[in-house]
Amino acid sequence: MSDSIGIAPSAQDEAADRRRRIMAIVGSSSGNLVEWYDFYCYAFFALYFAPAFFPKGDSTSQLLQTAGIFAVGFFMRPIGGWLFGRIADRLGRRTSMVISVLMMCAGSLAIGVLPTYETVGTAAPVLLLLARMVQGVSVGGEYGTSATYMSEVAVKGKRGFYASFQYVTLIGGQLLASLVLVSLQAILSADELRAFGWRIPFFIGALAAVVALYLRRSLAETVVHGGDREQAGTFGELAKHWRAFCVVLAYTAGGSLSFYTFTTYMQKYLVNTAQMEKTTASQVMTLVLLVYMLIQPIFGALSDRIGRKANMLLYSGLGTLMVVPLMTMLGSNKDPVLAFALITLGLVVISFYTGISGIVKAELFPTTVRALGVGLSYALANATFGGTAEYVALWFKDAGNEPAFFWYVTVMLAIAFVASVIMPNPKKHGYLDGAGTVEEALGAKPRLAPA
Repeated sequence: MSDSIGIAPSAQDEAADRRRRIMAIVGSSSGNLVEWYDFYCYAFFALYFAPAFFPKGDSTSQLLQTAGIFAVGFFMRPIGGWLFGRIADRLGRRTSMVISVLMMCAGSLAIGVLPTYETVGTAAPVLLLLARMVQGVSVGGEYGTSATYMSEVAVKGKRGFYASFQYVTLIGGQLLASLVLVSLQAILSADELRAFGWRIPFFIGALAAVVALYLRRSLAETVVHGGDREQAGTFGELAKHWRAFCVVLAYTAGGSLSFYTFTTYMQKYLVNTAQMEKTTASQVMTLVLLVYMLIQPIFGALSDRIGRKANMLLYSGLGTLMVVPLMTMLGSNKDPVLAFALITLGLVVISFYTGISGIVKAELFPTTVRALGVGLSYALANATFGGTAEYVALWFKDAGNEPAFFWYVTVMLAIAFVASVIMPNPKKHGYLDGAGTVEEALGAKPRLAPA
């Protein structure tokens, strides 16, 4: 077998090569699932542990403070995107993915054993903040590296379909966190969940990370480190592709914001605004996430037929039109069936983006800065807009102007639409399949794409 899974030997059987690529995607995506499960446990269990770290104030102010720390985890993502992107581009994708899952294990275990405000006072939220910072760096590196790895091992002509499994496992992490929440709600009382039950999912996450570490150590590498790679993973090399970087920043901002609005924040929106019971809201979101996870490969495969650019235009265009009416209807609705239908509708539109989120970025950067370009652009947009989604939404609610948040999401999706119009067509100007280069499509001086 070749040292690089991305270059199959000429005599190698095509079917065997395809099986190896599929197993590589399974191995990498399993770690991705664990990383995102650990990260989202915080969001789903905040309703129960918020009083343990922030005992003063009403439920909205407590959630506002926990949302602030949730956002800090996102602000650490650019550091992770840079650090792990550099490691992946210089030392290999596998090395980067192994280190990131180790960090996530440490962060999750730390949250599980943290003392509460009652025990150590103001040190409790400070320690919680530090643990989230570790998790933020870890998951910031995870996205870019795993997106790059999956795009590189995917079969040509089916890259959209195979790469969609990154978001299958990303959503699967949310779903798993939601399932653990629903299970614990069925086993433990609300008082028990507030007292100690919220710690259980973090211990589960730490153990699962150990399994993911074992799986990732067996992955084949996708890059061969030959020749002069001194500029690989550097800002200087990335600066040559600044136009593509800016386009990715713009359309990721709307994608991240809308994604977190209809997933992690939605549970709190149903409870805090629509006045739905906590257990009912958790059950609705669990079913929604299950459907959302299962449909990702459909939209990935669709992009292989109609093109990534068409997917991006549909997501941002339809998204711009849907947010205000959907959120308005959800805020005044207590029927769980209607809530399920409306949220699912919103996520179907967002799936045009999430189904190809990794591959559509990876196609715009060459091998030497692919992990850095994908990871850092995603992390910056995600931290600024996705990570602050809950905080901004709760701030508007606390200020008595909740509908302003809906328009904020709408404006960001409109910007994403403009970016999608500008975005080069990867079929003609992409570094994975295209003959031309992204720089040429964006009006830069023609230059040769790397081999």
